[in-house]
Amino acid sequence: MPVQNVDVSEIFRRIANLLEIEGANPFRVRAYRNAARSVDSLPRNISEMVEAGEDLTELPGVGKDIAGKISEIVNTGALKQLKDLEGRTPAELDKLMNISGLGPRRVKALYMNLGIKSLEDLKTAAEEQKIRELNGFGEKTEQSILESLAGAEQEEQRIQLHEAEQRAAPLVEYLKDHEGVERITVAGSYRRRKETVGDLDILAVCKKNQSVMEYFTVYEDVQKVVSKGDTRSTVVLKSGLQVDLRVLPEAGYGAGLHYFTGSKAHNIAVRKKAVKRNLKINEYGVYRGDERIAGKTEQEVYDQVGLAYIEPELREDDGEIEAAETDNLPALAALEDIRGDLHSHTKASDGHDTLEDMVQAAQNLGYEYLAVTDHSKRVAMANGLDAGRLERQIERINKLNEKLDGFRILKGVEVDILEDGSLDLDDDILEKLDIRVCSIHYNLSLSREKQTSRILKAMENPYFNILGHPTGRIIGQRKGYEIDLEKIMKTAAESGCFMELNADPQRLDLTDTHCRMAGESGVKIAIATDAHSRGSLEFMRFGVNQARRGWMGPENVINTRNCEDLLKLIKRR
Repeated sequence: MPVQNVDVSEIFRRIANLLEIEGANPFRVRAYRNAARSVDSLPRNISEMVEAGEDLTELPGVGKDIAGKISEIVNTGALKQLKDLEGRTPAELDKLMNISGLGPRRVKALYMNLGIKSLEDLKTAAEEQKIRELNGFGEKTEQSILESLAGAEQEEQRIQLHEAEQRAAPLVEYLKDHEGVERITVAGSYRRRKETVGDLDILAVCKKNQSVMEYFTVYEDVQKVVSKGDTRSTVVLKSGLQVDLRVLPEAGYGAGLHYFTGSKAHNIAVRKKAVKRNLKINEYGVYRGDERIAGKTEQEVYDQVGLAYIEPELREDDGEIEAAETDNLPALAALEDIRGDLHSHTKASDGHDTLEDMVQAAQNLGYEYLAVTDHSKRVAMANGLDAGRLERQIERINKLNEKLDGFRILKGVEVDILEDGSLDLDDDILEKLDIRVCSIHYNLSLSREKQTSRILKAMENPYFNILGHPTGRIIGQRKGYEIDLEKIMKTAAESGCFMELNADPQRLDLTDTHCRMAGESGVKIAIATDAHSRGSLEFMRFGVNQARRGWMGPENVINTRNCEDLLKLIKRR
């Protein structure tokens, strides 16, 4: 079974974390983090590149040493360096880095002073109120750790959608190669495009059920066969992900697809409507008495209960049933509606690719424009731009734009919102830009009132366009800072500002609920990738998924407009 990109990037992330805990050179740590990000953003499987003998040093953030380590991982499934590190530093300390408020120094302090080596140790120490006694921690930090641990326990069995895609894609292709498989779909929360996935439910129509099940259970990545039957089998992959394969009859495939896509609450609501019509719905079809009257397609299922077809992303029993009854479902945004990306980074700050490379990649995606928004000077670790360097980048973009036909580079910046609500660059340089993404990267622990005031103050600046990654959350690692998002959205709508839906699959910030709130508040969003490499531009699909779950149509998304209309829309008055 080929090693997946996520396997390689996870090893590099763990090395970076353990090295950082040890106090290694920051540049060495950053090299591994950059390599992890680079591999994560690749549109191709890294194993295929190694097998084809391609020069990995051409990848952003990958030098000769890292390239050799990638080859070792692909060829052996492991990396000796990580094993050596884990021999010196307890491996589970890596997991502590995912707890909100715990950086490498604090993790090391917990290990050295309290002997904490695992999440279980951390929970015990926090409950016994030992952490607050350490220098630099305190009661508030201890409580925050307990809250973060509670959230981590709930998410422990779930993986990010991006990883689920990498696990599902080769398995689906493998099953398609079996001559007995006629149709196949991954259902469940995966199909509803939830940001995290607990397991995979694969549905198929087959000619020879038994041989397909045998074929499924001997898949090379299977670690354990939980059960094997004629119509259903369950396995656990080497990554720990559980996968169910169900074989359904063609006549009931739509009903099965509806049933196993869920959500459970949505299915219950649909079944209640069926009962009122003296019908029964299950995974095999729609029945009147013992007669199956529908179920070949999902459309048939909804028709029988008097509902318009409901897209999978909306099936959460959160108003979609009522909207379908009255034909008021939104026409959801689609990937093909996106005309450009409004948040990207180049080598000028902490990106991995040149300006020209990023532009070419955007053109290859069929975009009409790309906003280049390198960091401002406050983000020193990311080599942020001061006014002089930004001025030179503006001149460079202007010259490159003169050579481009049918495409425009938007001159932009990701400018930091400072603690007092001022922006990190003066108005005289911000005025020369087409677009400004305004973000918080520091002082994340301010109170809800102070953090909200900070953002509202920043919005008063006439050059504030888009609030970048609005809550600062990182899925499974950081819940984000405390803000009154409803108040911020109301102000944004009134003042002509916009909210970013950051499409990086580790962020997806805004959440689906927040997207719905934005639509109801009258504030439009920018779906943007925050790309730090060419490959990351392809993360746009995750942002579109999230927007669809938040009931957003193309009219709610500013980068569905052509360049001229976009620039008119974002111009503050």
